[in-house]
Amino acid sequence: MTLALDQRQRAMLAEIGLRGFAAVPLPAVAQEPAAPPVAIRAPRPAVAEPTIARSTPVPAAPAIAPQPVVRLPAGPVAQMDWEALAQAVAGCRACGLCERRHTTVFGVGDLQPDWLVVGEAPGEQEDLQGEPFVGQAGKLLDNMLRALGVDRRRKVYIANVLKCRPPGNRNPEPAEVAQCEPFLRRQVELLRPKIILALGRFAVQSLLGSTEPIGRLRGRVHQYQGVPLVVTYHPAYLLRNLPEKAKAWADLCLALEQLRAQAG
Repeated sequence: MTLALDQRQRAMLAEIGLRGFAAVPLPAVAQEPAAPPVAIRAPRPAVAEPTIARSTPVPAAPAIAPQPVVRLPAGPVAQMDWEALAQAVAGCRACGLCERRHTTVFGVGDLQPDWLVVGEAPGEQEDLQGEPFVGQAGKLLDNMLRALGVDRRRKVYIANVLKCRPPGNRNPEPAEVAQCEPFLRRQVELLRPKIILALGRFAVQSLLGSTEPIGRLRGRVHQYQGVPLVVTYHPAYLLRNLPEKAKAWADLCLALEQLRAQAG
């Protein structure tokens, strides 16, 4: 199956570096079974130890270095509505990223989306503006979506795995991803998109729980909470590796065909 391109789409493809690119052959859509939902458990309340009376003095225990305090958002994330979830993210201090952030980046877009686009983490401009994908990578993403006939401002919601910018745009750490994962999971539950487009290694690992490289995961349809999910490269990676744009375009075509299949 191929995706026919009109003159406007060809112009868009030329703009993103795929000049002369014709219709892309789409791979067969292979469905994977949906993974069971992961329960989010509230922390157990602390239980005071019973006091034991002693007749003789007991040597003092050796000093133990205090552990970092982890401040979790109030209330179970899995039960929050949209407003409570946004407030919990805005006030989250569960990891060290909160110390250097300018603002949290919750997400932006249509709250009844067909598309949910998930990136990795905010960059410098995202941290300043509080909106995901507003830099050069965001411009490339917008152009690729427009080439599909998709407007970022309509039926699209865009979010990141991490809601705070890692210092110097370094890679997210596993503990940071683990702290933010319940927020993203709840966003998916509330948004109920028709298709998820996972951009980049850390978004893929967080959503699919897989350590497989993107090259082995792309080209087929996965599932996240019962929602079809397509894997592709992050736009920032594409800006550094121009030949991979053709693969990313094929991935977006696959996502569009999956969305059309749902509509019948």
